Amino acid sequence: MVDTGDAAPDFTAPLANGDVTSFTLSDRLEDEAPIVLAFFPGAFTSVCTDEMCTFQDRLAAFDDVDATVYGVSRDTPFTLNEFRAQNELEFGLISDLNEAVIEEYDVAMDFDDLGVHGVAKRSVFVIDADGEVTYSWVSDDPGVEPEYDEVEAAAEDAA
Repeated sequence: MVDTGDAAPDFTAPLANGDVTSFTLSDRLEDEAPIVLAFFPGAFTSVCTDEMCTFQDRLAAFDDVDATVYGVSRDTPFTLNEFRAQNELEFGLISDLNEAVIEEYDVAMDFDDLGVHGVAKRSVFVIDADGEVTYSWVSDDPGVEPEYDEVEAAAEDAA
């Protein structure tokens, strides 16, 4: 599992930002770090919606330290754009439809009783301009949200 002090795995994936563009982590570090990657199991589910809306509500705190927030899930970029629109999210959402990013960060989980496999565990990574993970939090309980004050403090420390 990716942990604090590790080099963040680089990746390229579709970015839902009102349109659909390409996102490559290493290309964004210089201008956007610290970068907060907030993995969530699925758009339009209650806890995931609450989490992404909480990041939106606290976006000014991240902006104040020049940190950039991205959500990451296995949903299609088109689903994520609708999720962004319906929840008025101002930050981009990364589509990991093929599970490559989830696998790289080792945060895959299954809901066997639902027949759903390979979605992201709720987790947060803060990555500094050098590509180092300066904060990591991974929950095995999909109903638990991150400690937002900790994430904000980690982003400020990484700035």
